Amino acid sequence: MTRVKVVAEGPTEESFIYDVLAPVLWPRQIFLYPIVVGSPGHKGGNTNYVRVKKDIVVQLKQDPTAYCTMMLDFYGLGSGFPGTPLPPNLPNIEKVRRIEQAVAEDIAATIDAGLRPDIRFVPYLQIHEYEGLLFSDPVAFASGISRPGLAQQFESIRREFPTPEDINDDVNTAPSKRVLALHPSYKKPLDGTRAAKAVGIDTMRQECPHFRQWVERLAALPSNIEH
Repeated sequence: MTRVKVVAEGPTEESFIYDVLAPVLWPRQIFLYPIVVGSPGHKGGNTNYVRVKKDIVVQLKQDPTAYCTMMLDFYGLGSGFPGTPLPPNLPNIEKVRRIEQAVAEDIAATIDAGLRPDIRFVPYLQIHEYEGLLFSDPVAFASGISRPGLAQQFESIRREFPTPEDINDDVNTAPSKRVLALHPSYKKPLDGTRAAKAVGIDTMRQECPHFRQWVERLAALPSNIEH
């Protein structure tokens, strides 16, 4: 059995991990445990690096027999992350990879090497936002939030970009902002999870390369941590 603590941005990601992603990995005996960023009573929302790093370090130190990963949106990422500010005009995938690598290096430099942070920590940033995954299947997305009439408009948005992960991160055009413009009563934790179940992990993996790489990396984690 392999246990993976997932430092997550908020209740939407927590629900997604529990109800959508975790069941896909159960057959491989890999079990995910979401931990929302922050202290009790102040969890979620502000993903500045001080808070995120504290939670990652705590998980790696408290349980040396488990792995740790993170699921944070690149859109609206908080302050202080290693690797920032980014050079201009980088491709989306290069932006998140630079930050992920810098975070991994910083965590490895913070924790005793004997705890193997180099293999026990798997950094992951979502390009650009959780809702981007839902555009992997616009029809299922619209059906999942009980708004089938939005399928054509969701499809139109999806066709503008090479992948759902490329739907851009401007304050007015990030994936969630586009959804809210069409469906103002959209509720992220409830509707986001319902839509994710309708779209399905397999479709997300097919359409979203960076997400696919993360899931495949989690699926390949061995049960025994090397020392």
